[in-house]
Amino acid sequence: MLSLALERVSKSFGGVQAVSDVSLEVTPGQITGLIGPNGAGKTTVVNLITGVLRLTEGRIRLGDTDLTEANASTVARLGVSRTFQNIRLLKEASVLDNVMIGFHRQEETGLAAQLVGLPSSWRESRSLVKRAQALLERFGMTRFARHPAGALSYGHQRRVEMIRAIASGPRVLLLDEPVAGMNDVEAAELGHIFEDVAKSGVALLLIEHNIRFVNALCRHVYVLDSGRLIAQGTPGQVMHDPGVIAAYLGTS
Repeated sequence: MLSLALERVSKSFGGVQAVSDVSLEVTPGQITGLIGPNGAGKTTVVNLITGVLRLTEGRIRLGDTDLTEANASTVARLGVSRTFQNIRLLKEASVLDNVMIGFHRQEETGLAAQLVGLPSSWRESRSLVKRAQALLERFGMTRFARHPAGALSYGHQRRVEMIRAIASGPRVLLLDEPVAGMNDVEAAELGHIFEDVAKSGVALLLIEHNIRFVNALCRHVYVLDSGRLIAQGTPGQVMHDPGVIAAYLGTS
């Protein structure tokens, strides 16, 4: 099990400092929170971790592996997966097919074997279908396996996106506002999935505006404001921090 660590990370766009001197650690087996008001730099941090953006300064590590210069495909192969603020499913494809996409980086048979239909390709395909079905059963989605993903409710689409991310076998899972637009019941159901994934040894980073949701799930929370880390600690500690109160409410 590997921790993800950001060490004094900064990112500037021209003369604008989007993230400045941010250090944080995401530990296996638990859910770590990253919160802050709109424009705080949370999604920029996620894009830096996943190799979508290059750092201006600092270092990112996964265990002993340096990810600082790694591109997005390399970061994904090393076991860092993410969900997005906006759901990104193949709406016309079935739920099962969407989950199958998550296994892509684990496929061992080459394209040539798949094109000519070699037995090794058939065996692997059957194995991946069984694994996808097992994930759907694990998270109570078996009855939707053959449904078009786009026909599901918003909450269930979020759940499919989560299952697809888990299918990639992540060591670290970055959740970018996963319960945005959900009601409390849907959010609570998804929260149970997050807890189950964390218990399996995955390191989860939860980026979220729903403070009650963060309080319920996270052991440790980092708070960004205007690209800077202004507080960290247990949910109770950061929620009573004067700087955090000022960042959210504009008053101390």
